Amino acid sequence: MLVDDHSVVRMGLSAVLSLDKDLRVVSEAEDGEQAVEQYRESQPDVALLDVQMPKMGGVDSLRSILAEWPDARVIMLTTSDLDDDIQRAIEAGASGYLLKNVSRAELVGAIREVHSGRNYVPTAIRQRLDELEKRRQLSAREIEVLDGMRRGLTNKDIALSLSLSEHTVKAHVKSVLSKLESADRAEAVARGFELGLLRVERR
Repeated sequence: MLVDDHSVVRMGLSAVLSLDKDLRVVSEAEDGEQAVEQYRESQPDVALLDVQMPKMGGVDSLRSILAEWPDARVIMLTTSDLDDDIQRAIEAGASGYLLKNVSRAELVGAIREVHSGRNYVPTAIRQRLDELEKRRQLSAREIEVLDGMRRGLTNKDIALSLSLSEHTVKAHVKSVLSKLESADRAEAVARGFELGLLRVERR
């Protein structure tokens, strides 16, 4: 099943998929509400859903489909590479997440993977999800300690600035290094910038 609010995109996908004789488009929908209706009627093996659509967005449509058919296999196929969209889709139960600039070979391969019962998320997107998970693992206090490390403060200085004991700060530093998989403070700070936990101060 193809779900996209642009008919030209659906036509293109249908043409691309028709090149493989064992793949057949059984239904199409142009918004999230239609997607649920069409899924109910056609019961496709795999559905390709856009994320951003009128009436009902792709992620809400995905949730509705999975609520009725828990074993549904749905791949999000979208132009959105926003962390929030990726995370919401995967957490909602998407079996895959692909950007529309994907090659035909990868798209077909992903459909086959998902149809076989496995999930398909490209390496680059999987790495971003892993980074988001690490970002969420750090507590607000640990981020404050990491910021102190960014400013080159010693554990004693960080303790004074946050009204904590030096022992507590040492424990936080150890936790930060572990969660960010860093060998030392400098590497932890670098990872902090990569993950968006730290910001460059503007003077």
